[in-house]
This record gives sequence, C-alpha cells and structure tokens, in this order.
Amino acid sequence: MNKIYIVEDDDNIRELLIYTLQTQGMEAEGFALPSEFWKAMEKKMPNLLLLDIMLPQEDGLSILKKIRMSSRTKKLPVIMLTAKGSEYDTVLGLDSGADDYIPKPFRMMELLSRIRALLRRSQSEEETMEYKVGDLTVRPSAHQVLVGEEEVILTLKEFELLCLLLKNKGKVLTRAQLLDQIWGYEFDGESRTVDVHVRTLRQKLKEAGSLVETIRGIGYKIS
Repeated sequence: MNKIYIVEDDDNIRELLIYTLQTQGMEAEGFALPSEFWKAMEKKMPNLLLLDIMLPQEDGLSILKKIRMSSRTKKLPVIMLTAKGSEYDTVLGLDSGADDYIPKPFRMMELLSRIRALLRRSQSEEETMEYKVGDLTVRPSAHQVLVGEEEVILTLKEFELLCLLLKNKGKVLTRAQLLDQIWGYEFDGESRTVDVHVRTLRQKLKEAGSLVETIRGIGYKIS
C-alpha cells in the first residue's frame, strides 16, 4: 500500500486529503507543522509527499530543498500545493525540485490522477534500479543478490534489510529504525531480531558481508 505524507497547516484541507486518499486505498498521514513531518521522516519514508508552500515554522520550498539535498530523500516524489497561482511561484517550485505543482483550490479527482501518475512513474524507475557496492550487486525488482558472479539466496527479511541499508548507503540506521521499517509497528518480538538477521546476512554474503558495518551502540550501515 502506498504511503502518502501531507504537510498542510489548513486543518480542513489536510483532513479532506487524508480521508480521500484513504478511501482510494492509500495510507495517508498529515502534519500541520514541519517539525512533526521531519520527526515522521526519521521513522518511515513515504512513497509520495504533498507539500504546501505557505507553512508555519518553515516554508515548503525550504523543506523541498532539504529533501533534494539528502541522498536518502532526493528521489522522493513531491507535489507542491499552494494558494499562490502565479507563474513565478510555479517556476520556483519546479526549479527547486518539485515533481508536480497544483494550485488551490484544486479538484480532488485531478489531484488523485496526478498522484497516481507520479507514483507509477517513480515505481517504474525503481524497477530498473540496481545497487552495486564492491563485488555486491542487488537488483530489487528481480529479488536478485550477486556476490561477484555467484547468486546468493536470502530470506525476505534479509533481502529487505539489505535493500534498506543500500538505499541509505553511508547513513547509520538504528535498530529501532530497522525494526520499524522492516518488521513494522506491530512487531512484538525480541529487539535482538535485527542483530540475528544481520549475522545470517553477513554469513550468506561471505566476503561481501564485511560491507555491513556495526556502529557500536547505535546500529548498522553500508559505507
């Protein structure tokens, strides 16, 4: 299920968007304040962001620039929402890295159409994605892992763990983040689950297992 984040300080618009997206089979979460949005981003990445320009604390263009500067979020699909309808603001939003732009008041069916189109485009790009670090090659769409020319068979959770670390290459992910993003909020098992999966992942990757680094007291990363 696609997860959509909405940063919009108008309560009526935000609640309407959440309700509409949920009725269309999407998971939607809204934030009135940018600070709330940034906290959520630390826990889980959405598939798409609806971002208002005029916001308290920090304007939408500033948020967008930060998203595009981070290796973790730079490919996140973003649609700008704003009451401003001038050509200048449209150009400014698109030049700052927005994927699409829709002025208020907008027709909900048009917005849904644009969301679906952008999700299709971004997911199509993901299908051709390939991660390569040293001798390790991972093709997410084919669920394929190679060390040199040898194929490595992983369980689903091992594969998801490896892909998440590769997607965030160079960034340390805490055990809590890994548990949340791979096992989900409902996970009620042992916190050692992450460590056990990392150990078996390293064993299966053999010489490439050393790419998964332990950051003592924090979590794991792939440099």
